[in-house]
Amino acid sequence: MSKSMKWKLPILIALALLLILAASVPALAQQQEAFATSSNSAHAAVAVSAASGGAYKSDAAAAQAAFNRAWTVFVSPRCQNCHPSGDAPLQGDDSHVHIQDVKRGATGKGVYGMKCSTCHQLTNLPGANMPPGNPNWHLPPADMKMVIQGETAGQFCRQLKDPAKNGHRSLAQIIEHVSSDALVGWGWNPGDGRTLPPLDRPEFVAAMKAWVDNGAACPQ
Repeated sequence: MSKSMKWKLPILIALALLLILAASVPALAQQQEAFATSSNSAHAAVAVSAASGGAYKSDAAAAQAAFNRAWTVFVSPRCQNCHPSGDAPLQGDDSHVHIQDVKRGATGKGVYGMKCSTCHQLTNLPGANMPPGNPNWHLPPADMKMVIQGETAGQFCRQLKDPAKNGHRSLAQIIEHVSSDALVGWGWNPGDGRTLPPLDRPEFVAAMKAWVDNGAACPQ
């Protein structure tokens, strides 16, 4: 091999490597862009899933509409009266403060001699506006008040979804609670002289299920 050829060979190899590298740069850039797009989409999907309680696909408008329908039951006296903003239960269709000056107490079952069970028996007493009854009559406990009185639909919805405020219930457990809890069911059997909620219980449960099934988005 001539001396001139020996001198040119390294240069030719270097030029060939540069050409190969230059050709691969656009492809590498496209791969990086595709990876970034995929990663961002994955993060967005995780965010949607977390916000909707695990449901990947959601319909926020349908969920909000369903919760607003259920909200008409929550703010009825049959539900709101046991979810006051203060520590005294409410009474009557006008939701006035309990006239016997009853207080919630730590467990939601009253204090001292003024326990809920003193007047509220296992069943409703006969007669208009007589003390209603249920074996588990109580307010929510002091550390988990689940306030409805004075709240907006959105505020209560966010409270209802918060495990720190709802008794550490999942969305599925919330549906189970409104579907089968006997004290919740009392709202549709409140005794003489008390109005019923605007939806019957199956309609209310259906609205709550629709809220969850569509991603559990809260009204604004």
